Amino acid sequence: MTGEPGRLGALHIAICGSGPAGLAAALLLHRAGHRIDIYERFDAPRPVGSGLILQPTGLGVLAELGLAEAIFARGAVINRLFGRAAPSGRIVLDVRYSARGTGWSGLAVHRSALFDVLYQAAMDAGLSVHSSTPVSGSDMLNGKRVLTDSDGRHLGAFDLVVDAMGSRSPLRPPYTRSQHLSYGAFWANIPISGDLGFAPDALEQRYFRASRMAGVLPVGQRQAGGPQEAAFFWSIRQQDVEHWRSRGLAAWKDEVCSLWPQCAPLLESITSPDDLTLAHYEHFTLARPYGQALVHIGDCAHSTSPQLGQGANMALLDALALARALAHSQNVVSALSDYARMRRWHVLLFQAGSAIFTPFYQSDSRVLPFLRDWLAAPVSRMPVADAMLAKLVSGLTVAPLAGRSFQPFRQGPLALNR
Repeated sequence: MTGEPGRLGALHIAICGSGPAGLAAALLLHRAGHRIDIYERFDAPRPVGSGLILQPTGLGVLAELGLAEAIFARGAVINRLFGRAAPSGRIVLDVRYSARGTGWSGLAVHRSALFDVLYQAAMDAGLSVHSSTPVSGSDMLNGKRVLTDSDGRHLGAFDLVVDAMGSRSPLRPPYTRSQHLSYGAFWANIPISGDLGFAPDALEQRYFRASRMAGVLPVGQRQAGGPQEAAFFWSIRQQDVEHWRSRGLAAWKDEVCSLWPQCAPLLESITSPDDLTLAHYEHFTLARPYGQALVHIGDCAHSTSPQLGQGANMALLDALALARALAHSQNVVSALSDYARMRRWHVLLFQAGSAIFTPFYQSDSRVLPFLRDWLAAPVSRMPVADAMLAKLVSGLTVAPLAGRSFQPFRQGPLALNR
């Protein structure tokens, strides 16, 4: 690839990490003619985590990759985010995508499904994945970015290194300030069949103040042809985890059912603490998500709580922004600056929004949940406000790629016929 006049030619690019950000970046950059090597620390690339909601933004990136049909075949269309306070039963969260107009929705998927779709596309494209290769550092040598493993061995020299290794990336700037959030969550994947009384197209939640929260999210099929599943999650303070373990599973199930009796049938499939995965959250945003021949995308560039459900979507948008920037720049330096500029305001808005919303749903405060239930919730259901909230949840409050065209995914016959 010689490139257009005044444009970059083919680069040798290392992608560190094979999560959604890394795989999407690898596919997009490979299609642009660059030579790609993917480095993964695990013996075999695999997803980590449970369910997530792909918003119109993330779905738009997958549609550009030609993967919309594949991901819709595995997921569950989500039309509503709904929550009640306990014990009053008062509706305190009610976000309907339809408030934005006809055809808008999210798609809930298990992380395994998203990984499978992206990984299979990468394999079909003939991309090279170096497994069991933990990247631990990098340095500049003769104008190239050199990667090293945990033993200090050189892995190769590259025109550009894309860091997609998540919030604990060893390539992240050491001076990064991050706030470890006091609340995390236990997650479980539960096969579902028949009518359990949960809406098949909604994320449902129950809250006791902001200190206890349970949620059920239908996520479709984790494996192609497998059973339909739901992701169940339970909010918990990090400092209470050991106490939770000492109380035993039965006591916890009683606590969940006291908050939300309808969950009893779901909890039957959780027979061991090992069936639950503990997620930790932290909040940070890199002021400058790039260095010399090095760029950070996804959670290693900006990490936060999942309250606005934007993590995977932001990662996919980062990958697309990077590909667009490289396609329209004369050199790597200007491309990385353009990438940061494209994503700056969208990232800052949603990072700030998540930081503001999180204490209303996960904190020890009594004042904030009171304001949530008796002021914010009624206002959110007013005309105009409901459309604004739906736009925020969809990830479209500001342009996802400032200065570049982007088409968010709006349901057509493909999704509507499911």
